[in-house]
Amino acid sequence: MERDLSKLSIDRAVREKPGPDRRIIIGASVAVVAIVILALIVAIARRAPEVTVVSARSSAGPSQSAVLNASGYVTPQRRATVSAKTTGKIKEVLIDEGMHVKSGQVLARLDDVDAVATLRAAEAERAVATASLKDIEVRLENARRTLERNRDLRANELVSQQALDDAETAVASLEAQLVVARETVGAAERSVDITRQNVENCVIRAPFEGIIVSKDAQPGEMVSPISAGGGFTRTGIATVVDMNSLEVEVDVNESYIARVTQGQRVETVLDAYPDWRIPSKVRTVIPTADRQKATVKVRITFDKLDPRILPDMGVKVSFLEGGSDSSAAIVVLVPKDAIRRDGEQSYVFVVKDGRVERRAVRTLGERGTDVAVIAGLRQGDLVVVSASAGLRDGERVSVRT
Repeated sequence: MERDLSKLSIDRAVREKPGPDRRIIIGASVAVVAIVILALIVAIARRAPEVTVVSARSSAGPSQSAVLNASGYVTPQRRATVSAKTTGKIKEVLIDEGMHVKSGQVLARLDDVDAVATLRAAEAERAVATASLKDIEVRLENARRTLERNRDLRANELVSQQALDDAETAVASLEAQLVVARETVGAAERSVDITRQNVENCVIRAPFEGIIVSKDAQPGEMVSPISAGGGFTRTGIATVVDMNSLEVEVDVNESYIARVTQGQRVETVLDAYPDWRIPSKVRTVIPTADRQKATVKVRITFDKLDPRILPDMGVKVSFLEGGSDSSAAIVVLVPKDAIRRDGEQSYVFVVKDGRVERRAVRTLGERGTDVAVIAGLRQGDLVVVSASAGLRDGERVSVRT
């Protein structure tokens, strides 16, 4: 049976199924894109701008020129080579170079076997003396009772005078023995104290707070407070330096010592850091001259210590004119790009704790590629010299490396 295919047809209502309007889809897409673009703009706006910074460095003001130059070394006021008070063999060393130690901290120990044995013997002698003292006290008490009885009996003429005299002699003798026994106990106590101190002397402690700069002995070596010769006995265990007492020591030709006064401003430069000028001042002029070198020793203190300053570093110093005027201007140098203008006011941006701080400054003039600042900045402040965008006071920034 054949079917008539000419009558077949497609129902348009079935073919075109209802769906979302194309205009709604396009509108939603545009909205999503706009939101993404807005989010990117906000993210870029919130990103901390990058800045380049330099550290402000100090220099003597132009009103102060050098009247004298000299060279010397960094030296500590307090440096100690620590040794033992007694001769002995080192049992252990508890320190190493570069270690920070506190006052009284144990640095090393000596073999104390002999000292402990001597202490035990002294304690035994003290115990014997104490026991003898107790025995004499008991016998003296008995002798005194006997003397009282003899006195009563003698009053009734029941004993002879000889018996009374013997009782009195016995009491006097025991009283004398008691005094000797007490002194013996005291001497034994002092002997115990001495031997106990000898045991304590086997422990070597730091005399003050500082840094270990030299370790001079090892376990097993002999150490002595005096040199025994031969090179087999150490005289020191370690050298401790008080880093808070660092100063500069220079020799000034006696022909120019009149230009140096106590409290005079000084500019110090370490050989290791030739671009770092350290404000300092004269602490004292040693009142004696070296007849062989024709020099006078001068000691200079730093206004502020820094971990970069180490003992025995070479330094060059410039004594500045102006005597002991402590108010002499110490200016700060920053690059010209760091100075910004707001009308007549000069200011800089200083980075602190990840944010910029607008700070008004007072300038003194240009020095080559730098500007001298006499107010508003201190040495070491991080000053912005360039930024990727305009800066605002208190804005968080990212320091460009």
